[in-house]
This record gives sequence, structure tokens and C-alpha cells, in this order.
Amino acid sequence: MVKQKKETSAFDGLKAAIRAKNIGTLYFFHGEEQFLLDHYLDAMKKQVLDELTESFNYHRLTDETFDIRSFADAVENLPMMAERTFVQVEDIDLFKMREDDRDKIIEIISDIPEYCTVVFTYVTTAWKPDKRLKKLWDAVSKHGQIVEFAKQEPKDLIPWISRHFAAKGKKIGNDLCAYLMEITGGTMTALSGEIEKICAYSGADTIKKTDIDAVTEPVLDAVVFQMTDLLGLGKYGAALQKLQQLLKMQQEPIAILGAVGSHFRRLGTARTLLDNGKQAGELMSLCGMGSYPAQKTMDAARRFRPEFCRRAAELVLETDYRMKTSFDEPERLLELLILQLAQEARA
Repeated sequence: MVKQKKETSAFDGLKAAIRAKNIGTLYFFHGEEQFLLDHYLDAMKKQVLDELTESFNYHRLTDETFDIRSFADAVENLPMMAERTFVQVEDIDLFKMREDDRDKIIEIISDIPEYCTVVFTYVTTAWKPDKRLKKLWDAVSKHGQIVEFAKQEPKDLIPWISRHFAAKGKKIGNDLCAYLMEITGGTMTALSGEIEKICAYSGADTIKKTDIDAVTEPVLDAVVFQMTDLLGLGKYGAALQKLQQLLKMQQEPIAILGAVGSHFRRLGTARTLLDNGKQAGELMSLCGMGSYPAQKTMDAARRFRPEFCRRAAELVLETDYRMKTSFDEPERLLELLILQLAQEARA
């Protein structure tokens, strides 16, 4: 929890720096919410660069163009007909470099000129600093600002969704905002594209659930959650229909099984926490979940007995073994799993 507070502070500090037009010299951007990462990266570029001289003062390095020399040159280049330069380095893992290259990187990032802003962005490459490389980590943490762009909580995301629909002349209720978050995975990146599609499809001023369902394809985890929720409600036929929906979406059976297994592990953890008088905050900490999915999982776990959660985990493992070792059709094994889970849930 301390780490989350620190990362949140770094994000707030970035917003304050942009508002005050006081951007620093070195940043490391990472996190699940690429929409926010791109938004604040663009805001920084607009503040540092201008259209007339951007081609001279903006330097972008990728895994195809990055090397120590080109990076050093980009940082040291004086601004041309402007006050500052901007260097963006995409998906370069500094901690996996050779030792001599790491030493050169340490030297460069420890002495970035005040006229230069350097931003390392991590989108396709994970941000996993190896703190055992003490000299490099010390240089990164001392001279740079590490900003995580995490998934937003419903209290922030629901108003954001409403504003984006309103900007297109559409109204949407908070309950449908929450539903849209659930079936898309809840990232602004996914939501922005779906909002465009829904608005283009709907001819009415007010968005309905049928509008969302007509053009939005739910993510795997969302359908798995709906499927297990239906089991908990005793709607076994509807749960089987959700499995058929996943198969029609051409989801790989092994991926579906993996999602089912992960969900039942979270449900089992939630059930144990409930039995020991714990709240959703404990599940957030143990499973690295946001408050909204953690609370939903805790609510779902109330519908299942502890014995069912244990048996569900066993059935998933048995299905996984049979899927990998038998000649049976994976789709049939998944259907059999749902029928077995339904039978256990009835007991």
C-alpha cells in the first residue's frame, strides 16, 4: 500500500508540474493505462516543443534506433531556435544492458542538461527495475521521476465516461457506465474506442444496454466473471451459454480455462477472507486488484460455499490435465467442466 501511495504522489506531481509549466529533466512512464500515459506525454511535448522547430528538437529512440551514442547525442544536442529539447525513449530496458553500457547510461542520466527533458516510456516492455543493480537504480530513482499510469477507479472513471458520451451529444447512466467498464476491462484505452463505436451505432440521445451489447465485444475475464456469477445464482443453463459465447468469440479453450482457474482462485481467496471477517481491502492487497473488482469478487464469493471453491479449483486442475494429455475435444472438456461446476453448486 505504501508503494501505491508513492506512485500516486508521482502522478500527482507530474500533473502539478505540467500545470505550473515546470517540467523536469528525467521521467520513467509505465503502467496499464496507456491512454493516460499517451495523454500526459502529449501534454509534455506540447509544452516543451513548438510546431516550427519540433523536427529539430524532438528526438524519438526505439529498440531499432537506440544505442548509447545516439542517446547521448540526443541528450546533448542544443535546442535550435527554442528553449528546450525533448527526448523520448520507447521500451528500452536499461537493467538488461551490459555492464559497460549501464555505466554510460548512469553517467548520462545523472547529468541531463536543464534544457532537455528525457522520458523513457514502457508500453510493450514491462517496467521491472532490478534494484540489485544498485548504481543504476540509485541513478534512476535519484535523478528521475517514476510515474505509474494505473487503471482508474470507478469514482474517477464513471464521470470520465459520462463526459466522453456527453461530448458526442449522448447521455448514459452510471449503471451502464459501470457495465461498460466491466465488459471492456475498464481501461481508458479500451473504453475510448468502444465509446466511439457505441455513439456511431446509437441513433438515440440516451444510450441503452442494447446499444452497448450490439457493438461491444466483452473481454475474456468479463465473460468468465459473468459465467461464474450465473453459477452462483443457480442459472446453470445461462452459464453454459456464456461458455458458448466465448467459444464463438474464437477464444482458445486453454485461455478460457486459465481465466476460469484464475477467477476461482480469487473467489476462493475472497471466501476465506469473508470467513475470517476480512473486507475487500485485504483482497486488493493479496491479489493486486482495484477496489471495484475486489468488491465484486467479495460479493460473488458470498454465494459460494468454501467446499465448492475448493472443489472448483480441483475440477479446473483435472480439466487442465485432461486437456493437455487426452485426445478429447477441448471445447467438450470445457462444457463438461461447467456441467460439473453446476452440479457441485447445486449440492
